[in-house]
Amino acid sequence: MARKFFVGGNWKMNGDFASVDGIVAFLNQSADNSNVDVVVAPPAPYLAYAKANLKAGVLVAAQNCYKTAKGAFTGEISPAMIKDLGLEWVILGHSERRHVFGESDALIAEKTIHALESGIKVIFCIGEKLEEREAGHTKDVNFRQLQAIVDKGVSWENIVIAYEPVWAIGTGKTASPEQAQEVHEWIRAFLKEKVSPAVADATRIIYGGSVTADNAAELGKKPDIDGFLVGGASLKPDFVKIIYARS
Repeated sequence: MARKFFVGGNWKMNGDFASVDGIVAFLNQSADNSNVDVVVAPPAPYLAYAKANLKAGVLVAAQNCYKTAKGAFTGEISPAMIKDLGLEWVILGHSERRHVFGESDALIAEKTIHALESGIKVIFCIGEKLEEREAGHTKDVNFRQLQAIVDKGVSWENIVIAYEPVWAIGTGKTASPEQAQEVHEWIRAFLKEKVSPAVADATRIIYGGSVTADNAAELGKKPDIDGFLVGGASLKPDFVKIIYARS
């Protein structure tokens, strides 16, 4: 089946009102993007501002959320709060949450379930570190991270999987189109075996890891690469070229 191209922009912990205005300006001036789902993720303080100022064709996501609706969890935000802002998406399981902040597969799965049950769609990130790839554990790591939500019986129609090899995030290194396609193909085969052929066929699997305007078109040609989750490049006007990589 034809899966709609999906391009996410993860701004991480970057930005102020002036820079957000700049990003909003180049996104709002971009041409029609009805053939692409575009979702950007500003830092939490700028979520409402970005939502209020971006054109209708660009959606806004939170970068993270917790596993409960409210309570004594200082510094966290809940899916209910994200929904209250009129937003539809959240990024969960990003490698920085896993490896900088120590979030476990189990916690990320709990957060994913709660977000979905709260009506928030999830960009679910997976990926291996360099030493894991070099040890031949790429499949094991990615499948383990996916299995955590398979075991929870998640609703797959509201999940986009983002494969982000940790060794290629912010390093300037990028998996070759062939390397990325190989892992995406493995992930789709995993979904076919563990969930269903229908879910495997319908679920969008996007690539993240030093995606640029220069390499996006080649990556986007691969049959199992359904878009991108872009980091630093999403802060720059060239992000628009990535959005149209398959046009």
